[in-house]
Amino acid sequence: MNDRYDAGSAGYGADQYELVGYDEYGQPVYRQVQAQQPQRQTYDPYTQQHQQGYGYDPYAQQGQQSPPAYDYGTGGQPAAPDYGSYDPYGGATHQGGAAQGAPHDPYGQTAPGATGRQPRVAEQTAHIPQQAGPDHDREAPAEPHREYHTEQFAFVEEPDANSEDVIDWLKFTENRTERREEARRRARGRFVALVVVLALVVAGGAGYLWYAGKLPGLSSQDSKAGTATAAGAQKRDVIVVHLHDTKGGGTSTALLVDNTTTERGTTVLVPNSLALTSDDGTTTTLAKSVEDDGSDGTRDALDTVLGTDIEGTWRLDTPYLQNLVDLVGNIDVDTDAEVPDPAAKKKGEAPLVNKGRDQTLSGKMAVAYATYRAPGEAQNAQLERFGQVMQGVLRKMSSDPQAATTTIQTLAQILDPSLTDKDLGTFLAGLSDLAKGGDVKTDLLPVQNDGTLSAQASARVVKNVLGGTAKSPDKDAAVSVSVQNATGVKDNTEKARVVLLNGGFTFLEGGTGTARTTSQVVYADAADKANAAEVAKTLGLSAGSVTKGKTSGSADVSVVLGQDYEPSSG
Repeated sequence: MNDRYDAGSAGYGADQYELVGYDEYGQPVYRQVQAQQPQRQTYDPYTQQHQQGYGYDPYAQQGQQSPPAYDYGTGGQPAAPDYGSYDPYGGATHQGGAAQGAPHDPYGQTAPGATGRQPRVAEQTAHIPQQAGPDHDREAPAEPHREYHTEQFAFVEEPDANSEDVIDWLKFTENRTERREEARRRARGRFVALVVVLALVVAGGAGYLWYAGKLPGLSSQDSKAGTATAAGAQKRDVIVVHLHDTKGGGTSTALLVDNTTTERGTTVLVPNSLALTSDDGTTTTLAKSVEDDGSDGTRDALDTVLGTDIEGTWRLDTPYLQNLVDLVGNIDVDTDAEVPDPAAKKKGEAPLVNKGRDQTLSGKMAVAYATYRAPGEAQNAQLERFGQVMQGVLRKMSSDPQAATTTIQTLAQILDPSLTDKDLGTFLAGLSDLAKGGDVKTDLLPVQNDGTLSAQASARVVKNVLGGTAKSPDKDAAVSVSVQNATGVKDNTEKARVVLLNGGFTFLEGGTGTARTTSQVVYADAADKANAAEVAKTLGLSAGSVTKGKTSGSADVSVVLGQDYEPSSG
């Protein structure tokens, strides 16, 4: 702030002031008018008078002259400088030949040590009224006080043109940071999802390998200790079912397995060619054992070969199967063949069972489909149809043990003494509950041509499904028979195989030869002459067809089937 003198200061109370102009900041500047001055000078804003103390420069340093004042009443010419005017910063004045350096009181008082009173300056620069007077307790300031006004800082209130740009930049950087964080979160989410999917795939693959018996550490080559632990950890209930075809002859066998540990069920289809050991220690087949040894002998033989524990035998003749299907309210099966009606009198009539998906079968239709075997088909094809019928029955059977027991009792069939109506009904109710949930599957026991079980069967079915260990009879215990088909009918090989296996012989495939009219049975060792004669009898060939000669491969007896072979007689 400019330190101008207050009108009420000592020595100036009766003086008059007049406006002489504006300084560079737009502030009015006054000067003192002496009482003896005859006339007042007029104000001319464009005229300057060069007077001491006029035109106060707030930034003037001590000892510097102020800009010349203009006399507005003299036509704009600068007035003659008066060096005796008042110096606000305490410097010496020159007036009327006064000595330089005389002490001067800025407020009009005589400085200490000066002689006489210093006369008042005629043209002393005025100050703005109502401003605070000088501080008498301090000396002259080192720098002039500056007076600031609002208009000098107008830029503070003016809007900054770059402020919007700054805000936009902050928003941009914030949005970019958020986008980066969001991208990182999405990347982490995708990574976690990928890890979960891979874990599920690995777990599913391991589960499938375990179920299929291909998981390392659970194969047939594992140690016996590991096998016993894995099998012993699961509890299984096993019942064997023998379907007897009372009209067409023959039997079909299946094992019903309820694994209460894994809560899964399995229908294991057992081919009739499976080699078993009979009660007298000789080798026989499953089909022959069912007819000769009955239920008890066959169950024991199966336990020996499969290493399992069968709890009971269910003999199911075809009439009882028909009644069972009717009692449960028909079944739905995906049939793989058309089955002709056995009661049809004319050829070409509509089939009893149509081929297709979701075919509804009554009791009569179910029996016809379960026992059907097309010309030239292997026995396994018919066995698989029997498995489809059993699967359909399990799905339609009641899951309530009491209701299932009532259904079995309604059949009025005579069961094996080891299996009661209640036991069978409860067992079938448990499997029915699993079958309705899709947890019952069907497996075919892979039996080799010689009737023995392969290593694959031991790992996949015998061990994993039945929890046992395969132990086929010694191959040397049965007479091996090689059969070459020279009849010109392809189906005759399969028919001869079934007959020989049922007769307790080991069948070896000899291929197809040039058609010939007569059959021949050859043996190489004299000790096998009796075996050759038995083979000819089993196949329905004459005793004259037996001759000594060279056998093929490792077979004990070689057979060449001619056109005189009649399968029906075997």
